[in-house]
Amino acid sequence: MNEVFSFGSYYPGDSILHRLDPRTKLLGGLAFLIISLLARTFVALGVIAGFVVLLYLLARVPAGRAVRSLAPLLAIVVIVSVLNLVTNQEGAVVFQLGFLRIFEGGVRAFAFLGLRMLLMMCAMSLVTMTTMTLDLTHAVERLLAPFARVGLPAHELGMMLGIALRFMPQFATELQVTYRAQVSRGARVASGPLGAVRMLSSVSIPLFTSIFRHAETLSAAMDARCYHGEQGRTRLHPLAFHRRDAVAAAVLAALAVAVVACG
Repeated sequence: MNEVFSFGSYYPGDSILHRLDPRTKLLGGLAFLIISLLARTFVALGVIAGFVVLLYLLARVPAGRAVRSLAPLLAIVVIVSVLNLVTNQEGAVVFQLGFLRIFEGGVRAFAFLGLRMLLMMCAMSLVTMTTMTLDLTHAVERLLAPFARVGLPAHELGMMLGIALRFMPQFATELQVTYRAQVSRGARVASGPLGAVRMLSSVSIPLFTSIFRHAETLSAAMDARCYHGEQGRTRLHPLAFHRRDAVAAAVLAALAVAVVACG
């Protein structure tokens, strides 16, 4: 398992979140994103943050593992927050340096949107860490099954999602292996942002070559095993909703009411 990039990687456990039906977790993750978008005040975001912390405690996910799962995506949060900081011109000026002026609205948007995006990423990362890839694939198939009657390839979409989740840690592992191989052969590595850009430009070709080779190997393996989609497939453990799934839905409904009330 890749310890540098763990977003999308399953963390084994036997917590109540691990035992929830994967369809409940997918729909619950979608509902959580909508609830987060309904938040209009920092008090509402505080309620959501407390809920996310409680979920991680229930899942028994170590803090270090949670941070590693989010580290590669924090750049997105920083970029979006900084853009809102410098473009929002509401309120009084709180800082000025030459042509650059920071307004009160920009500071509020910087903190509010950054915290909201971080909470969204924490919740979706927890969904993947408490659900195995095969279960996520099966859940997507079952949720999209009603649309298969009108021609939607539900099974193929679920399989694509599962393969994509599996390739995310694989992609990071190949990047690390390629980087170390070039350093061991005497490649010069510069520090700073420019050094990182040069490093990516030098490893991009061998990296994508390796990824395409893995994709071809996977395709050949599926073809050799006579894979024909969902035709004739059976399940050893079919998905079924339980009482705990109903309790999870009720908790999410209570969270939505609390967030709207705080807003």
